[in-house]
Amino acid sequence: MQMELTANELAAIVGGTIQGNGEVKVNNFAKIEEGTEGCLTFLANPKYTQHIYTTNASAVLVKSDFVPEQEIKATLIKVQDPYATLALLMKMVNDSISRPQGIEQPSFVSEGVDVSECQYIGAFAYIGKGVKLGKGVSIYPHSYIGDNVVIGDNTTIYAGVRIYHNCVIGKRCVIHAGAVIGADGFGFAPTENGYEKIPQMGNVVLEDDTEIGANTTIDRATMGSTRIGQGSKLDNLIQVGHNVEVGRNNVFAAQTGIAGSTSIGDGNRVGGQCGFAGHIQIGDNNEFGAQSGIPNNVGSGNRLIGYPAIDARSFAKNLVYIKKLESLFKNHK
Repeated sequence: MQMELTANELAAIVGGTIQGNGEVKVNNFAKIEEGTEGCLTFLANPKYTQHIYTTNASAVLVKSDFVPEQEIKATLIKVQDPYATLALLMKMVNDSISRPQGIEQPSFVSEGVDVSECQYIGAFAYIGKGVKLGKGVSIYPHSYIGDNVVIGDNTTIYAGVRIYHNCVIGKRCVIHAGAVIGADGFGFAPTENGYEKIPQMGNVVLEDDTEIGANTTIDRATMGSTRIGQGSKLDNLIQVGHNVEVGRNNVFAAQTGIAGSTSIGDGNRVGGQCGFAGHIQIGDNNEFGAQSGIPNNVGSGNRLIGYPAIDARSFAKNLVYIKKLESLFKNHK
């Protein structure tokens, strides 16, 4: 933390209640198993409950209904959702950290581009012709902003990001280092002489409050737009194909791949290394377990895993049967 607060002060900020010494001071965050004096930690996953009795952290965020089974040295701050509360506090601290400002040199800004309201343009950044930059935009060193790109207010573009021409980035977005927004979609027409490249004439639209992880790639549309909906979050090393449409408030873990022209609704949660076939429709509020393969349309409100992805309970039952196959075959010899 960049500040020092008592447990009582933290509880007042987050609307929590204190169990223990409310005057204990905290000035840093730590994992519960690594907590030391002066640290604030949290308990949200029951798998870590044993650590609350041995942690050396000064204060622990716990659920309102948490009842300890033995003595705890740390002060407890009881809240409705410890994980969300921790995120709120960490954001408050993070927002208080000073950010770089101004336009560093050498950087290149095309003639006619208004950078007067930008917070920061780092060294060796390139800003193309016709670019429109909102208020409070930060563009870190070695980033490339292609011609006619639009970037909304208070968006952060970290080092080494490449945003190709004509793409549109909304307000309060975060694009992490090495991401590529708007590279050509993978479109080739087979001919007698090999594969003929199909020009990719569309763009990418990232709506407000989206976050794109490091080295993630989002391909431009053949025609129209590849679109990531408001509030959706993509982890590192994700591939989004051309003309994909992702709805609002989805989360995708690392190494997921979405093939071209697939449409994904709102509120889906996708585990790592999932693969979505092209030209399929996915509904709302689904959960996909890690390494799931999704070859066909999916409705809404499902919990799926495996390849092809099936209901999570059915998958678990099938695993039990698979483990028994060897003994079944032995018994039938």
